[in-house]
Amino acid sequence: MIRLQQLIGLPVYVNDTGKLVGKVKDAWFDEHWQLQGLVLEFAKWFAASVRVVKWSEVLNCGSDAIMIGNEQAVLTMKQGLVQRAFLSGIVKLKDLPVVTSAGVQLGRLSDVYFYPFQGTQIVGYELTDGFVSDLMEGRKWLKAPGDPDEVLLGEDAIIVPAVSESELEPVAASNFSE
Repeated sequence: MIRLQQLIGLPVYVNDTGKLVGKVKDAWFDEHWQLQGLVLEFAKWFAASVRVVKWSEVLNCGSDAIMIGNEQAVLTMKQGLVQRAFLSGIVKLKDLPVVTSAGVQLGRLSDVYFYPFQGTQIVGYELTDGFVSDLMEGRKWLKAPGDPDEVLLGEDAIIVPAVSESELEPVAASNFSE
């Protein structure tokens, strides 16, 4: 399992040439919040386009670098096409409140977990109640429901089933669950 924030800042290299094509700036999702690709840092200020690598072009995702097959895997696309992203985009996943269908806020989204090459669906959420609470109590982890239709990843909040409140675990425990 990989935490999405572990990917932010990693260099992206071409496997055959060793050429650095950029560093990961963000992750890009489709309307069902399936991971579509990585957004790379772009040197132009106020650019109307972004450089992306589709997730299907990623050969390996290591702890120190991401490897792609060739330079043609890096695409330039209009910034408006990256509708949903973790840190940027029109809808940002990070810091969205996670609320049960019963109206109980479980925390704000700090990170997401996924298996890198098994469909790229989000499998868990790391939640925070703020800096002081993180220091005192630690962050919480919520396993994503097996049926993705049970979670609404909306514009202003993530709505999860009411039972999710009883399924919260400390983040450390999530590192060992599968």
